[in-house]
Amino acid sequence: LIQCTNEMNVNIPQLADSLFERTTNSSWVVVFKSLITTHHLMVYGNERFIQYLASRNTLFNLSNFLDKSGLQGYDMSTFIRRYSRYLNEKAVSYRQVAFDFTKVKRGADGVMRTMSTEKLLKTVPIIQNQMDALLDFNVNSNELTNGVINAAFMLLFKDAIRLFAAYNEGIINLLEKYFDMKKNQCKEGLDIYKKFLTRMTRISEFLKVAEQVGIDRGDIPDLSQAPSSLLDALEQHLASLEGKKIKDSTAASRATTLSNAVSSLASTGLSLTKVDEREKQAALEEEQARLKALKEQRLKELAKKPHTSLTTAASPVSTAAGSIMTTPAIDIFSTPSSSNSTSKLPNDLLDLQPTFHPSVHPISAAPQVGSTWGDPFSATVDSVDDALPNLNPFLTKTNDAAHLSVSSDVSTFTSRTPTHEMFVGKVP
Repeated sequence: LIQCTNEMNVNIPQLADSLFERTTNSSWVVVFKSLITTHHLMVYGNERFIQYLASRNTLFNLSNFLDKSGLQGYDMSTFIRRYSRYLNEKAVSYRQVAFDFTKVKRGADGVMRTMSTEKLLKTVPIIQNQMDALLDFNVNSNELTNGVINAAFMLLFKDAIRLFAAYNEGIINLLEKYFDMKKNQCKEGLDIYKKFLTRMTRISEFLKVAEQVGIDRGDIPDLSQAPSSLLDALEQHLASLEGKKIKDSTAASRATTLSNAVSSLASTGLSLTKVDEREKQAALEEEQARLKALKEQRLKELAKKPHTSLTTAASPVSTAAGSIMTTPAIDIFSTPSSSNSTSKLPNDLLDLQPTFHPSVHPISAAPQVGSTWGDPFSATVDSVDDALPNLNPFLTKTNDAAHLSVSSDVSTFTSRTPTHEMFVGKVP
């Protein structure tokens, strides 16, 4: 299905609608598999897939889903409702900002770090909503013994790492611009930062669950929280803009507090980036190992096959068991060669032409002229002998051989062959 999303002749809406149709099934097994497949295509498929999901007014309407077929159906229905809510929020986020936060460029020149103040204050709450929907999956290590829930959790874990990295960079950009903002903007920014601290605590708990279920410790980032003094500095700055009495704080101390907070958040972002790069490297190594295994399997298959299996049916010039195919290819437009002129080809087009018989003396030009017009034995022997010296320019003969030339006068030829003998024995 991932390959299908990359093909231009595949109908993406039809592919997505087929998955949506399966979510209307009453069985939690079918619905959960459809959600995991959809999430997998959103992460690893072509961007056209998530673009179509974002263009739909409704995605998954599973807020009231309940499988009453058994006890397990009740338990799994809870996670289906939570999981579908996150996928809906992921598609809505793409619709609002026209890009996927988990795939956005990061770093000092990334999208979230270079965003303007107005756009930043509108974009960070969208990340918060998507992060809330992800953390609301709220699974513990005991429930992750189920393979289906575990598959969904692994996709959510990868999204959480990348989503929080974009969230973290947006907060860094916000803090760098905070002391230059207007009063209303500072009020929004302070509220955003307070929510960020709450979500950092929740993401830490989420990562602890990931560590308990067997995810490698190197794949879990270290989150460094900003110092609490930064929150005090942000609140005092907003109070000063509102005209309230505050403690006097110098610009130097405020700059130091901000610098410490940005450096701690930057270290968190660096840790998140290392985890992402490690995952990419692991995926690349896995792909290389898969290609190597396929290559070895192919070599084993070729070694098992006998050499005679390489038939020459595909190409007339191919070899089999070290020998070359000697049967020539028939070409009705080629000139027949002397090597295969003796074997008459069963072709009606070639049968229309007279059979060619090589002469005993191919070097003589005069007998060929004679054989064309009359009996080849009507020419005298001495005429043949007289014609031989003309073929070698280094031999000179004093006798007159002008009458033996092919371009000689017709009377010379007719003088040797009587008129009544020219057509003797020839049937028209």
